[in-house]
Amino acid sequence: MNQFSELTLSPALQQQLADANFITPTPVQAAAIPPALEGRDVLATAQTGTGKTLSFLIPLIERMPKNAKGATALVLLPTRELAMQVLEAWRQLTHSRNTAALVCGGLAEGPQLEAIRRGARLIIATPGRLEDYLQRKLVSLSGVNILVLDEVDRMLDMGFKPSIRRIASALPAGRQTLCYSATLSPEIREVAREYLKDPVRVEIGSVLKPSPNVELRSFEVPTDKKQELLEHLLDAHDGSFLVFVRTKHGADRVARRLVRSGHSATQIHGDRSQSQRNAALRSFAQGHHRVLVATDVAARGIDVADVAHVVNYDMPREAEDFVHRVGRTGRASSRGVASTFAAPDETQALRKLEHTLRITTKKFRVRPRNQEQLQSA
Repeated sequence: MNQFSELTLSPALQQQLADANFITPTPVQAAAIPPALEGRDVLATAQTGTGKTLSFLIPLIERMPKNAKGATALVLLPTRELAMQVLEAWRQLTHSRNTAALVCGGLAEGPQLEAIRRGARLIIATPGRLEDYLQRKLVSLSGVNILVLDEVDRMLDMGFKPSIRRIASALPAGRQTLCYSATLSPEIREVAREYLKDPVRVEIGSVLKPSPNVELRSFEVPTDKKQELLEHLLDAHDGSFLVFVRTKHGADRVARRLVRSGHSATQIHGDRSQSQRNAALRSFAQGHHRVLVATDVAARGIDVADVAHVVNYDMPREAEDFVHRVGRTGRASSRGVASTFAAPDETQALRKLEHTLRITTKKFRVRPRNQEQLQSA
């Protein structure tokens, strides 16, 4: 499949794809959509930013019974932010605001339950809140014939495996299941055996490698000089910055210091309310804030176009987290830069990361006498 127009889709969906300027599918879309349209189960491993959302929404829209009442499709995701982005993509493709229900924590129950009662045909949910509704008999999943598990690796990391199992047990046995993950760990293979029947296997590129569109840099810098280095990079480069830190407290501290230095910055982490997180993400996406400081879990599912620069202010704990962070820039055909700050006692961890991912970062060292002068290592 070289163009979406080659797919056998309803004229309405073809027109909506054309209106949204979706012409050429990404590799994961080209590989996953045709078997999904045939009703096959799909197990896909692909990095964030490869177009996974469209690869399951198109067959979901096309295969959804037109006159069905109540939910016939369910998308499970790890975070509220990702769920809201899927909802926006659904509305863009269907031009409908009333056929999907968002079910996730941190938002008022009333509108969610009202959308379900109105007969929403699609439920987009995080596992915790949906399981709560099931236990309270506020939602029925007996009519769901398509289940999508998106970023299932992250859902397992966050402890949702029991919830997924209980939710899946409330679905018809004959449903179609589409499963997406950044990695294919033994735990993911176990999920595939449990929920998928003879799935079509889709593997796009390396499941653990940064995009070639991203220039990788690393800086050996003392911990107490990281803030100065970050401000130097902000002064030296144009565009938006997404800065990853390890803790909620660290995110607040880095953002406050940037604001005091005259930079337009906001932060997103687990201790902020849902409305605060939504506002911060929207402000960053719209360019009102140039810098978004984030923790890993809170940033899962952030999908902001044209992030120019990702900064690993704190070293990621796992190679997978590095790939996930870096995947926020250099998306589609855009170019991006990812800079990793490593304290002197973290250089060994950086070398291990490079070895695991089979990558090489362009190395710099902050000169001790003048922190604004950088030299190539």
